[in-house]
Amino acid sequence: MPASNAIQSKVTSSKSRTVTFRDATDRAAWDAFVTSDPTANFLQSWDFYEFHLSRGKQVVRRLALDDSGKLLAAYAGVVETAKRGTYLAIAGGPLLDWTDKPLIKKVFADIKEQGTIHHCTFVRVRPQLELSENSLRLMSSLGLRKAPMYLSVEYAGILDLHQSEAEILKNASQGFRRKLRKAEKSDIKIEVSAADSAIAAFCDLETLHAKRQSYVPFSRSFLEKQFAAFKKHNEVLIYTATKDNEILAMNFMIFYGPEASYHYGVSSELGTKYSAAPLLHLKAMAEARDRGIFRYNLWGIVDQDDTSHRFFGVSEFKRSFGCQELKYTPAHDLVLSPLKYQLTKVVETTRKKIRKV
Repeated sequence: MPASNAIQSKVTSSKSRTVTFRDATDRAAWDAFVTSDPTANFLQSWDFYEFHLSRGKQVVRRLALDDSGKLLAAYAGVVETAKRGTYLAIAGGPLLDWTDKPLIKKVFADIKEQGTIHHCTFVRVRPQLELSENSLRLMSSLGLRKAPMYLSVEYAGILDLHQSEAEILKNASQGFRRKLRKAEKSDIKIEVSAADSAIAAFCDLETLHAKRQSYVPFSRSFLEKQFAAFKKHNEVLIYTATKDNEILAMNFMIFYGPEASYHYGVSSELGTKYSAAPLLHLKAMAEARDRGIFRYNLWGIVDQDDTSHRFFGVSEFKRSFGCQELKYTPAHDLVLSPLKYQLTKVVETTRKKIRKV
């Protein structure tokens, strides 16, 4: 039986508290804890790791409990294999009280042990922790170093959905409002679906979009398995904009806990002409409010002066919503095998330059 599926427990003690670590087995308890954290999103959801399991990956889901059985912390990760070295990737975690330094040290000691158990060269962590000098000092004090490559989004555009649609439009750029008026006059229809046919159509459009924009698309299997994992518990919807029965644009939205996430978006050449994207987002925001969700994550943006970045254009579109800009503490690596890690560092540094990310 793989170590990630075994029932493991470990106890660490301090003068003030005993902390027990064990594997998580209860989806309901896991998601209840994760969604109680106001910073959390689908990156630490149970179903995101069901998706990784469906791809044949090993996953780690760990809980930290005090001696009364109270849950103190949790983290989930996936074991990624590559020629340059196997590593444990923990995106959006661990989730814990970042002011509790003794607990933080114990959680990272457990993370290190899990990396060792899974024969990893390093563990890569991108926490749900806002970037600051203190957060960087904390990473350093834990023996982590800044990673040569990102792990999930490190710089995001966030909209507060406590605002009404009218308030959001008031704060949006003139360009955004102009595109919206254009779309509203163009007899564009918005369809919302969790049917398998919707993700099939999304995959077809992504292939065309990737060819037009010159990037490597996700495989159909990757997208369909991710969709299936989130569909099981009503956490995903596909939004489609059409005109005269032609698809203009599609958004892959995830609704989990306190956050609605604009996970993927694709469009046709005609969709760009008719500026359909704003309508898709406003429709998704309405759904989020209906579900009691009041944070809308537009996901990745880049600095305004980073004009050579391949995501610069889409970042400017996201900024046009009038979103708040949130910088997470960037990905950091806990190195377990220094010699092997050097190869990772060289390969990823080179790859980052080539991809302009």
